[in-house]
Amino acid sequence: MCELPLRVPDFVAYIGPGAGFTFVGSVLVLLSALVLVFVSIATWPFRLVLRAIFRRGKKRRKTNVKRVIILGLDGMDPRRVERLMREGRLPHMARLAEGGSYSRIESSCPPISPAAWSSFMTGSNPGKHNIFDFLNRNLQSYLPELSSSAIRRDSTGRAVMKLLRKSVPFWNILGEHGVFSTVLRVPITFPPEKFNGVLLSGMCVPDLRGSQGTFTCFAETPRAEEIFEGGEVVLIRFDGDRATAILTGPPSTDDASASLTTPILIRKNVKGGVEVRLGKQRVILQKGKYSEWLRVSFRAGMFRTIHGICRLLLVSESPFRLYVTPLNIDPEKPALPVSHPDYYSIYLAKLQGPYATLGLAEDTWAHTEGIIDDQGFLDQAYDIHEERERMFLGALRTARTGMCACVFDTPDRMQHMFMRPRDAAPGTPTDPTAPNATLDEMYERMDALVGKTAAQVGKRDVLIVLSDHGFSSFDRGVNVNTWLAQEGFLKTVEGGSGGRYLQGIDWKNTSAYAFGLAGIYLNLKGREAQGCVEAKDEARIKSEVTQKLLNLVDPVTGRRCVHAVHDAAKVYSGPYARSGPDLVVGFAEGYRFSWKAAIGEMESEVFTFNTRSWGGDHCVDRSLVPGIFFCNRQLDLSAGVGLVDMAPTVLDLFGVPVPAHMDGKIRPILNPKNSARA
Repeated sequence: MCELPLRVPDFVAYIGPGAGFTFVGSVLVLLSALVLVFVSIATWPFRLVLRAIFRRGKKRRKTNVKRVIILGLDGMDPRRVERLMREGRLPHMARLAEGGSYSRIESSCPPISPAAWSSFMTGSNPGKHNIFDFLNRNLQSYLPELSSSAIRRDSTGRAVMKLLRKSVPFWNILGEHGVFSTVLRVPITFPPEKFNGVLLSGMCVPDLRGSQGTFTCFAETPRAEEIFEGGEVVLIRFDGDRATAILTGPPSTDDASASLTTPILIRKNVKGGVEVRLGKQRVILQKGKYSEWLRVSFRAGMFRTIHGICRLLLVSESPFRLYVTPLNIDPEKPALPVSHPDYYSIYLAKLQGPYATLGLAEDTWAHTEGIIDDQGFLDQAYDIHEERERMFLGALRTARTGMCACVFDTPDRMQHMFMRPRDAAPGTPTDPTAPNATLDEMYERMDALVGKTAAQVGKRDVLIVLSDHGFSSFDRGVNVNTWLAQEGFLKTVEGGSGGRYLQGIDWKNTSAYAFGLAGIYLNLKGREAQGCVEAKDEARIKSEVTQKLLNLVDPVTGRRCVHAVHDAAKVYSGPYARSGPDLVVGFAEGYRFSWKAAIGEMESEVFTFNTRSWGGDHCVDRSLVPGIFFCNRQLDLSAGVGLVDMAPTVLDLFGVPVPAHMDGKIRPILNPKNSARA
């Protein structure tokens, strides 16, 4: 066993730090998988009997539903969907709406993917599932922590991965009642939990370096920038047509400050391209064309090897630039479990070949930093989409009963990167609903996926197509900590300016601070280590911050930048309601926490232009970015529909009682005999 410690890179993907996890030798993983397969087959009759015994009392009423299929399209915006349906460009979605149901669906508060998908799967608000943002802060040190998973040590000192999401996904409850589920790439399912079904983890699966995605670029000449967010540029020198470089991998098992490495050999002018040797593999690269997945291994000891996969892209030959994707965990030889059962990821790899396992697999930071261009990002995103499509459609062909859910990230990633027209100057106002050739074509591709899915829907199947939120533009950043300091709620130490990760703050005199993508926290006495706000002052400070934020005007646009401020005491309930932010900032369209504000760093100005290619976002008030909801059955949506309603509705479709702790409500079928085919 070799432990990978927590790593917090400067700024990776969705500001997510490394998860910190324990690697397992690949030979042990393969042997364990084979043993598990054998044991599973050998004990199947006994397990069947035991399930029958223990499920007495886990009764469910009979329904006419044989299978529920959930197709998640992360970030699909109803305004663009509705426009394209009117234009006749989304025929499969239009057919679902005409013969079944269509509605806008309410997202979580805040409408951020980890919180939203956690609400979807548990049927509860963040106060019950404990996921409010990508990051949480340590109450002792005020430093960032990944909100979804953590590394803990048991009584023997052994490192153990722990899922921090609380409450129970509805597929666990289905499994207790004898309904088998297939769950593919749903966010916040890492590390995977045991249940009656199979699961491949999604968002927040780390890469081999312990981050949420760190790219590498080998280059002959340096760039003007010295620091790259989300990756690193490695300078190389050619001796004639040949160069040798080092690809950095996971932290060393012996010295956490060092990293394991492997050599990479490069040779120009080979068969009209560039030859790259990585381990035992040799590939000829043509400019602008990705390689297939290549396997890369790192020796961690005499009997330990850590395996990953990556793809290469020759960006340019002169000056030379070679892009290497983040090192994904090899699904066929996983360094840690990314599926349940452990061998499920191996099974999928044997079935269809290597595939992306990184939670945030589309490399938005390589695009933002100009390492890959628009086409390089599009090719990567659609390749990952096709991998998942094969996986999903294959699961539908084999799982003819039960529940099957899969989330596709393509809409979210592409709207982040292509919301702002390429001929528009960064920072200029963007209409998130306007025609956009790249995004409109992507929506058409998602509609084609809906058609392929619907082609496998039987008369007793229920098909649900949904997104977790819609999309807005991100034109102007707001540094809430800078504003809090100007208003006297936050103080810095003498001579300090408020560095990243909330460094340089005078905690003994600070009553409120901001962190992440939506939250303001009070520095409460008895909760935070250096808290100074008394309980009797909490309501007053919340009210003052709220009223002043609602009146905050952008001096450049003349607009109020905040649409609403939500008091956590009113929007959250449950045992973890006090674990998240005390106030949730619902920005107006076009605004968001600035890049530096998201990691707790102050700036000289409250407002800044967003000049990055990441020009679309959804970290605004949830009322402004609802998602989409389609169903091939006519459901009673007279009271509206929210993400929290999905779990109880699916349970009810299978005749499973809905637990009392769920906040969502059942949206029943109006005409059980009616079924629309897209």
